[in-house]
Amino acid sequence: MIKILLIEDDLEIADLLTQYLSRYQMEVISYTHPQSALNSLSIESYDLVLLDLTLPDMDGLDVCKILRERSSIPIIISSARSDLGDKVIALELGADDYLPKPYEPRELVARIQSLLRRVNGKTLQTSNETFRIEENGILKEGELLPLTRAEFELLSLLLKHRGQIISRDFIANNVESIQWESSERSIDVLISRIRQKIEPNPKHPTLIRSIRGMGYQFIK
Repeated sequence: MIKILLIEDDLEIADLLTQYLSRYQMEVISYTHPQSALNSLSIESYDLVLLDLTLPDMDGLDVCKILRERSSIPIIISSARSDLGDKVIALELGADDYLPKPYEPRELVARIQSLLRRVNGKTLQTSNETFRIEENGILKEGELLPLTRAEFELLSLLLKHRGQIISRDFIANNVESIQWESSERSIDVLISRIRQKIEPNPKHPTLIRSIRGMGYQFIK
């Protein structure tokens, strides 16, 4: 199931998109206020952001800038604003695609699928280190890392959401090998063990950052 963060102040459009995209195995979580949507990124994980530009309290271009500063998540701008300057600025700020309103919903589906194919087809790279997730493990520069099952599941989760801040609750709910009742301690121990295996200097990590009060972030 593809999980999409929709930031759109038109409730009718939000409802129509939620219903339509569900036909294509896409779950839509919608927010009308951009700050609430941005806050949700610290507790939820999304595959893609669909962003309107005309929003209450904050311009969509500013939201796009903040999103890109915090994460490498794919962003599609969907807006009725026809100014070419908006499109150029949005792309310069890091948006991956720009779809003018009105549009056919089927075109949106095709753009989402195309963008996610491009993103998911790329090799994961960070700090000149190349990681690749395979069925039997994770490769670092072509070498199979000696990971336990729990380490593999946690590192895979971090890699798939690279650039995003992943909360401990999200990790506990998405790493099957972690027992909920001891999740916080288990996560800290697992992160330490993973750092020992992938960081050039585990005492001064440059790949997996600890974000105080929020969780962890795999640097893209």
